[in-house]
Parts: sequence; C-alpha cells; structure tokens
Amino acid sequence: MDNIYIEYNFTVTPKEPATEILIAELGNVGFESFVENESGVTAYIQKGEWNEDVLKDIFVLNSNEFSIEYNKKEVEQTNWNQEWEKNFTPIQVDNLVSIRAPFHENPNLKYDIVIEPKMSFGTGHHETTHMMVQHLINLDLANKKTLDMGCGTGILAIFAEMKGANPIDAIDIDNWCYENSLENVARNNCKNISVYEGDSSLLNNKKYDVIIANINRNILLMDMEVYTNCLNKNGILLLSGFYKEDISIIDEEVSKYNLKLETFIERNNWVAVKYSKK
Repeated sequence: MDNIYIEYNFTVTPKEPATEILIAELGNVGFESFVENESGVTAYIQKGEWNEDVLKDIFVLNSNEFSIEYNKKEVEQTNWNQEWEKNFTPIQVDNLVSIRAPFHENPNLKYDIVIEPKMSFGTGHHETTHMMVQHLINLDLANKKTLDMGCGTGILAIFAEMKGANPIDAIDIDNWCYENSLENVARNNCKNISVYEGDSSLLNNKKYDVIIANINRNILLMDMEVYTNCLNKNGILLLSGFYKEDISIIDEEVSKYNLKLETFIERNNWVAVKYSKK
C-alpha cells in the first residue's frame, strides 16, 4: 500500500544559502525527500512522522536574513528515483571527468564517476561540487591521506581515490548521505574509502594531508579550528559552499591558523578556495 506524504512547498528569498540550510534542518526533523526548484524547495515527510509542530525548531524560518514562505498538502508516495532520473543529466568537468548515473552512456573520459544521488547533495551539478572537482584535478593526491567532510553522495572522496589518495575518510552528519555514500563508494569499486556518519567530533586525533570541506559558511567557520588542527604540515585545505563576497570572512578565520590562501575558482558567484599550511 502506498504511503501518504505531507508535501511542503517552500519559496525562499534569497534562495542561497538559505535553501541549503533549510534542507539540512528539515532532514533533522524527519523530512526524507527534497526536490529543489527555481524558487526554493519542495520537501516531503511521511504522514506518520508528521505533526503540526514539525517546523517549530527550524531556525532558518525565523531568520531575519531570509524570507521563507510555504504551503503544504497531502500527497501519495512518489517514486523519488524516477523523479531525479528525469532531471539528472550527465556532466563533464574540464573534458577530463564525467559524472553520470548508471543509465547514462560512458563518454570515455579519463575519469568516470557513476553515482545514484537519490536525495543527497553533490551530483556535480551544483557549482561548489563542480569547482571542488576542478581543484582536485590539479592536485597530486598520490598516497595523500584525505578527508571529505560533508561528503553528500561521496563524489569528491571517490574522485580523490581515482587520483591516488589513500586512505580516505568520508564523513556526513546526514544518515541519507551516509547510506548513499556507502552505495556510491561500492558502485565505483573504491577500496580506500571509509565512510562515517557524524560531525567534526569524529576528527579527534586525526591527521590528513588534504581536507575537502564543501559545507555552508557558518559550519565552516565553526569547525575551522578542528580542520586546521587535523592538517599535516604542507597540507592542503579546500573549502567551498559560500559566495565570493564571503572569502574575506573565511580568510580572516583561516589566517588565525597559519594557512595561506593559494587560489580560488569562481562559478556563478560561488567560490572554491585552496589554502596551504606552511
């Protein structure tokens, strides 16, 4: 028998980064599926998990920085995989990396990543994932101990292994992302990736040569000291999930820990920055 879902349609102004924060917060209270659109996001929760107070602790709804309006209705279960299959087109990065679903044809580029993103973040379509792949293309990752923090679909950890990184830790606080990363790691026959569910508290006494963190700006600022403490001498820190105008705020925090801004990539006002630890 089909499950009944409650569908919420959120109109978000400005759309980013509020939509990303909203999805993360909704996931924590039982919403299990999200479809982004031009005006915001549609979110689904099973009727059995829903109650009138379900949005009570969604802090971004009360933020003065954003305007978020919504309505809700009852719907029958949707085939989520079918929904994203209709909208997920394969992409290529710098004519070197293909990111595709299993049902797409292999374009035979140097690197071929096959993922089923379901409702996790990181299909390569978002500017931040695309730019992080570009940074990784230009890095020598051979035998570099690597962390993919906020791994989403696991795409960046998977590409890091393809570039020779070993060993690799992939961490995400969201259970759906954790499960999806495990699936995608297996799908790409990766041998050197360990996937964990949790937050930066898992990084105690860990050390890495390369840290990848594609998360929203506030989380990055909150956890920056943890990341930098985990970074080996001459290590590389790649950060994304924020806008070009936020670079100065990020840089002010990162510079406290003896890291230097090397370069950044910009795409539609999103940026991905590279820091080195001297």
